[in-house]
Amino acid sequence: MNHPQTTTNQVLRKVRYEIRGELAQRAHELELQGYEIVQLNIGNPGLFGYRTPETMRLAMIENLGSSEAYCHQKGIFPAREAVVMQQQHRGVLDVTAEDVFIGNGVSELIDLSLRALLNPEDEVLIPSPDYPLWTASVSLNQAKPVYYNCKPENGFQPDPGEIASLITPRTRAIVVINPNNPTGAVYKRELLEAIAGLAEKHRLVLFSDEIYDQMLYGEAVHVPMATLVKDSLCVTLSGLSKVYRACGYRVGWAVVSGDRENAREYIHAMEMLASLRLCANVPGQWAVQTALGGVQSIEQLTAPGGRLYESRQAIIDGVENSRFMTMVEPEGAMYGFPGVDPELIADFDDQAFALKLLEQQHILVTPGSSFNVPYKNHFRLTTLPRPGKYQRVFEQIEECLASMTGG
Repeated sequence: MNHPQTTTNQVLRKVRYEIRGELAQRAHELELQGYEIVQLNIGNPGLFGYRTPETMRLAMIENLGSSEAYCHQKGIFPAREAVVMQQQHRGVLDVTAEDVFIGNGVSELIDLSLRALLNPEDEVLIPSPDYPLWTASVSLNQAKPVYYNCKPENGFQPDPGEIASLITPRTRAIVVINPNNPTGAVYKRELLEAIAGLAEKHRLVLFSDEIYDQMLYGEAVHVPMATLVKDSLCVTLSGLSKVYRACGYRVGWAVVSGDRENAREYIHAMEMLASLRLCANVPGQWAVQTALGGVQSIEQLTAPGGRLYESRQAIIDGVENSRFMTMVEPEGAMYGFPGVDPELIADFDDQAFALKLLEQQHILVTPGSSFNVPYKNHFRLTTLPRPGKYQRVFEQIEECLASMTGG
């Protein structure tokens, strides 16, 4: 029996993060035994040889002498001003540096922005599937995540009518993840306008997670949510981790726009919480201005012939050649989210499959149920390895699936 001093926070029972959970721990144990694990569970570009643009590294080095003191709680001015310039270029014209919060990655800012807003039993509308940090942060702040479905049969697009039906007097916010993680769905303007209209009608905060905003394929177009929300508050979140392949820099930003006049108390609460953690990592902030103002090398990686594009295509081809799997082609981000046909493998369980794939084939993927969906026949894998790696990976996945049918 645990002593009272060592019992844990009860809220943690509602929190899951399988991306770095028990499967990842088992993969580490196997590595310690000498096995080489193909880690397809997490979007970590540096793990696969991607480099942060050299100009960003140089900007950090040149400003190390100015990085030893705490900075302003919202971040250094050049970084915040660079975010403002990007927002204005995208059509969000009424923001200033005072509307920008720099954080230790988007992860910290998700928790900070929700903590400033939520009271116990408040509700937040979250997409299913979601990036599980959103669910975790809502739960940790003693509020209730309420899911709106983004169904595979609908191309993982949400239904504004369903979102509207879920709004109650306790609803405080709507979360949109676009481009979506884990599905790669990119939302059309008309759909985003409908969601923005719901936020404005019911005076809800709209959180727009746009960390993959420039990671687009084919004809996909990213529409910034802040350009559509005028009569309610919009909080746009993005950062350096994915588009600029700088996960370890831990630099993200939140931009408040729209109706700030009626959100003064909330914004003040965000400022107080930013002050309590003193400031974000200062050296990494010096890379922001160079990143946002320089050549956008991500465009070469996502264009035909680019590494991300070709790896995505290798996943599409691998699924198409499978007798067990189907997949909605991802239009953005750096993941595939295949589904296994339950008629071909009865009682398929994504957790059991992921563990078997790891133990037998030494491939680590993330079960789809980790992303808070009501079904258990999907899994997520990243597009980060080189394209040639996937042929063998899909052969091994197919072997594992076949073994689950007995043939």
